[in-house]
Amino acid sequence: MNYRYQRSIITFPARFFIIIPCRFWHCRVSFKNRMATEGHELSNVTVVDDLLSLQKKIAAIRMAGPSKLQVIADFDATLTKYMVNDRRGHSSHGLLRQGNPEYDAKRHALYEYYHPLEFSPTIPIQEKTKLMKEWWGKTHNLLIEGGLTCDAIRESVANSAIAFRDGVVELFQFLEERDIPVLIFSAGLADIIEEVLRQKVHRSFRNVKIVSNRMVFDDNGRLISFKGKLIHSLNKNEHALDMAAPVHEHLGDVDGVSDDSASVKKRTNVLLLGDHLGDLGMSDGLDYETRISVGFLNDNIENNLASYRKAFDVVYLNDAPMWGVVKLASQLCSTASA
Repeated sequence: MNYRYQRSIITFPARFFIIIPCRFWHCRVSFKNRMATEGHELSNVTVVDDLLSLQKKIAAIRMAGPSKLQVIADFDATLTKYMVNDRRGHSSHGLLRQGNPEYDAKRHALYEYYHPLEFSPTIPIQEKTKLMKEWWGKTHNLLIEGGLTCDAIRESVANSAIAFRDGVVELFQFLEERDIPVLIFSAGLADIIEEVLRQKVHRSFRNVKIVSNRMVFDDNGRLISFKGKLIHSLNKNEHALDMAAPVHEHLGDVDGVSDDSASVKKRTNVLLLGDHLGDLGMSDGLDYETRISVGFLNDNIENNLASYRKAFDVVYLNDAPMWGVVKLASQLCSTASA
């Protein structure tokens, strides 16, 4: 539910980085439409704390093959850019305008109160979880009371400052061609995420499943309720598959591809993408064999780099594009020797 932050761009001296050898990222896979991943210099924004561990994980996932791989990704500030046109980009919650200024103001007041609590280091996790459930519940009630409509969602997305990172579409396309499921886990709103995909990408991907809070509308396109259990920032993990709606008709499971809860759980190798340490919990409900975690550290880098580089296998700084992940995915799916 982010609205606006200031961003600090920091370029660290080379001694802070473990530079990944070129042969490590070398891609021998032929892309169907020749994705232009070469020429994207990421060494200045890439941090790897344990290169040997990462190489071992890559080798294990490659050995098992694409049929055992799945991608689990956060949405806001992970698949989407942190900064858009030199300002803080919208989140899937933050972009929403109900067409009712009174209720927009009420939701913003909730944000002002609860957001500092979400990141407070002094509140115990159990108490914080209760607060997040309370925040999300009140916000959802305001959306219903304020008369949110499908038209308002479409208009909000059209007028929003939200954009995907460069390389996200190419990543989705690459994974779709290999029938590798992508689970987008979000504490936001599934209907808004789908509308962002429609307006910003102009196509759907049959391998993409959105696990998020889903709305129920009446025949007039007015929000009347939410489907399933509440998903907030602190319970966003693989168990949410059991409480989430099935694959949306426009975004999955066509042409015989099956990526429902049961089959996804059989894919025991994971490429996880997130921008928050809490996103590492998205795979908690999966009995995975090997997981490679990629973190996007977009802001407050100086204070957070130490914890991120220990928690994630790879960290990208300063709102980096997705090209490094595209190359990593092609490495994981390659059958040729590195």
